Amino acid sequence: MLTLDIFGFQALWSPYFLLIMIVLTGGFFLLTTRFRHRFQDSLRLTKQQGALFLTSMILLYAIKGSPLDLMAHLMFYIHMIQMAALVLIVPPLFILGVPAWLWRAVLRIEVFKSLFKFFTRPLMALLIFNGLFSFYHVPIIFDHVMQNIWLHAGYSILLFVVAIFMWWPLINQLPEHQTLSGLKKVGYIFADGILLTPACALIIFAETPIYATYSDPHVWGKVMSLCVGTANFESLNLSGPELFSSMSLIHDQQLGGVLMKIMQEIIYGVILFRVFFEWYRKDQAETERDLNQKLNPSLIK
Repeated sequence: MLTLDIFGFQALWSPYFLLIMIVLTGGFFLLTTRFRHRFQDSLRLTKQQGALFLTSMILLYAIKGSPLDLMAHLMFYIHMIQMAALVLIVPPLFILGVPAWLWRAVLRIEVFKSLFKFFTRPLMALLIFNGLFSFYHVPIIFDHVMQNIWLHAGYSILLFVVAIFMWWPLINQLPEHQTLSGLKKVGYIFADGILLTPACALIIFAETPIYATYSDPHVWGKVMSLCVGTANFESLNLSGPELFSSMSLIHDQQLGGVLMKIMQEIIYGVILFRVFFEWYRKDQAETERDLNQKLNPSLIK
């Protein structure tokens, strides 16, 4: 069985993408520390916020710039792990890592204000995110996107952006943008899980490989040429992804669908626990306040 080393350092580690991630991360920390006084009502960046943002950037590089990205072109189940991280793990970390005062500064810009106002409406966010995710995994669309480097990059960015819109009503820390109550957040999470199920079911229960990207040597060769460079790929004389994995195509495909659904359930379970905890804490605070007012009538204005 062949190893990934044959593709070379640049294909494995994407140094240009790494440089972009370093610049963005450095820019964020400069903006939120040294230059934060230029923003209205700015506060010191907390260790938790810094850690969350840094983790989101490291994960983003790991799934789109490390050897994992190359492996996603060889094994479908790796692609689904990559997608789960891109839309279900990185966006909430990113949202929570950016301080509230910086989000407010961004949302004062009219174009961003309009986009967030429209696309973060709960029903709109759910339908657009799940629609685009499911549309992407329709075989004919998936194969076409994977064979065009600009479409692939553009669709990945689009999915990441709409994932931020989808997560925003659930976890944003701006009181003025809290559009969902505790019970509505629970319903939102369950609806999100249901809407993602058809795409996973299509993949899990298909009886034959449905993606030419992994089953057709010609299509796979074109996709790999875009990933590692045409000259580099042609010099290796490879016939297909089976050279790198002993798993059958149908089992690889089914495992991908199962992993996507399992990761989604685990992540949504964690968020559901967080929602219940915040709901309980708020209810306890309100109960304690009401009790104090009954015991001390003078506190009531």
